[in-house]
Amino acid sequence: MKFIDLKAQQKKIKIELDKRISTVLDHGKYIMGPEVYELEERLQSYTGSKYCITVSSGTDALLISLMSLKIGPGDEVITTSFSFIAIIEVIVRLGAKPVLVDIDRSTCNIDASQIESKVTKNTKAIIPVSLYGQPSNMDEINAISTKYGSIPVIEDAAQSFGSTYKGKKSCNLSTIGCTSFFPSKPLGCYGDGGAIFTNDSCIAQACKEIRIHGQSKRYIHSRIGVGGRMDTLQCAIVLAKLDNFNWEVQQRRIIGNRYNKLVDDYGIKRVEQHVDCTSIFGQYSVFIKNRGKLQEKFKNIKIPLAIHYPLLLNEQPAYKDIFNSSGSFPVAKSASKEIISIPMHPYLTKSNQIKIIQSL
Repeated sequence: MKFIDLKAQQKKIKIELDKRISTVLDHGKYIMGPEVYELEERLQSYTGSKYCITVSSGTDALLISLMSLKIGPGDEVITTSFSFIAIIEVIVRLGAKPVLVDIDRSTCNIDASQIESKVTKNTKAIIPVSLYGQPSNMDEINAISTKYGSIPVIEDAAQSFGSTYKGKKSCNLSTIGCTSFFPSKPLGCYGDGGAIFTNDSCIAQACKEIRIHGQSKRYIHSRIGVGGRMDTLQCAIVLAKLDNFNWEVQQRRIIGNRYNKLVDDYGIKRVEQHVDCTSIFGQYSVFIKNRGKLQEKFKNIKIPLAIHYPLLLNEQPAYKDIFNSSGSFPVAKSASKEIISIPMHPYLTKSNQIKIIQSL
């Protein structure tokens, strides 16, 4: 059994995939080729955003977004205490200060009710993470932004591309949306890739220039930038997957909802889906008290598991000195000790789902 079955997906889209890759090999425009712009147009249309800028990874999407807002030393960025390391990595890299907030007990997303108490005159951005496939309480977060002078809100939608919040697509819920095309994501390439979404023309232009070393035109560098372009071949791969994506979204929801019923029937505690969201089920995670023993048993019966995530962001060795034990996050701490993710992908069979939950 596979945790994510990319082989099954590849088999289903092989004809279109081979065609797309061959086209790029034939025209040879490996950097900023036509597929880059085609993908951006299609992703704009899919999300309803005015602008899409493809970039080299989900991490660079966050970094470039912060750079477009001129975030730097002395600035504070409010974000969750429970996520992948990239979220604070990019903040610290720019010399800014990450300000962490505890999570909601049911969804594991940032607890929006705790954000306002963290706002100061130095707050320059808020970054909610759409964890496990569904957005946070974006209305409440955007309201806080408006109340304090339109603080930019950046949705980290690396795990939620394809989900919705009150009928609106993830990545088009705030000032900026960022996603990742890492192979295991809901819409992935075969390497690294990502995208930035916005309805603000100035932010879009800044991101376009920053991703190409700050160039406003060839060899004219108007901004400090990075080498953050998404390769044409990777864009072609995502394009090959897009035609099949709506079917995969539907399958993920069918499989995710089946999991919900199974775990509820067996009395297993799970990450809950918010009433305002349709989740893409980027991961399917449950809470287990005896996680270590479970991992050993599942290893023996060859069912793969993963932990997202075993440490809070302020507990990571490289960042302990930055936080200096500032703040307590009891809900996130509890989740980090009990959370575990089980196989989840659009090609997961009903019989394997039943086997996994019965084993749990």
